[in-house]
Amino acid sequence: MNLFGIDLVLLLATTVSAGTPVMLATLGAILNERSGVLNLGLEGLMLVGALAGFAATNSTGSVWFGVLAALLAGAALALIHAFFTVTLQVNQVVSGLALTLFGTGLTAYLGRGFIGIRTPDTFNPVVIPLLSDIPVLGPILFKQDLLVYLSIIIAPLLYFYIYKTRPGLQLRAVGESPATADSIGISVAGIRYLYVLVGGALAGLGGAYLTLASNPAWLENITAGKGWIAVALVIFAGWNPLRAILGAYLFGGMEALQFSLQAAGNDLPSFIHDIPSFFLKMLPYVMTLAALVLVEWRYKVSKKQSNAPAALGLPYIRQEKS
Repeated sequence: MNLFGIDLVLLLATTVSAGTPVMLATLGAILNERSGVLNLGLEGLMLVGALAGFAATNSTGSVWFGVLAALLAGAALALIHAFFTVTLQVNQVVSGLALTLFGTGLTAYLGRGFIGIRTPDTFNPVVIPLLSDIPVLGPILFKQDLLVYLSIIIAPLLYFYIYKTRPGLQLRAVGESPATADSIGISVAGIRYLYVLVGGALAGLGGAYLTLASNPAWLENITAGKGWIAVALVIFAGWNPLRAILGAYLFGGMEALQFSLQAAGNDLPSFIHDIPSFFLKMLPYVMTLAALVLVEWRYKVSKKQSNAPAALGLPYIRQEKS
């Protein structure tokens, strides 16, 4: 299946892998925000996870140590955000922006010695027998690496957890009405700490995917704004983990398309071939923002409220009981 020299099956397979780091970060942010904590520090968390995963793999030779390091690094940095926003009740927007600036600067400094070094161990495609032989669908979904499969599994599991389990109900209660949750014995601070840490770990894993799978090397600012895309995709997904899959693959598809268009070169029609490359690089981000605007427009036209947790971004000050 080819169009203007572009292999469409390969394009869709690349879409899935390109959308994986953004999906993991988006799922982490959904957990953050479902608990009522806004986290604009995803870019910093992804960068720290990317560097920690690369450094640990480079030191140990094992990609699984890299995954563990990325999870711990993301959670550790998220702990700072939790302390400031939950314990000290600092403005969540300010804390998140500071987290991104800190993560960007920290990784730029600590990663100087790793520039130009290839990752010694990487995640390679794992072919699933029988399923990979399905026409079209097989090469797209069942010839991916283990982190891709993991991300696809995590999304429906989180949906079930949030909407079908008692801990998920507690999570939503804290995000919607922390005072009510507190009155029935739910620890608001404990819930928020827990999910900010888990969300940070997932964002760190999303960053590690870049250095351990899709681009097995360390580059400064390797995330290239993907953390900010994840922030936008939370709104696009309506704080629903299943919709996050669609949003992440929309971004991944646009990213894969711009690479394919550049690679196709002279096989493309002249009106596409003459488009400057920097416009093509903008394509994933422009399309993501356009999708976000479309979602907001739909809410406005239908006069429905968004699915944002009612207490999102608001600190909870516990009232003393008389």
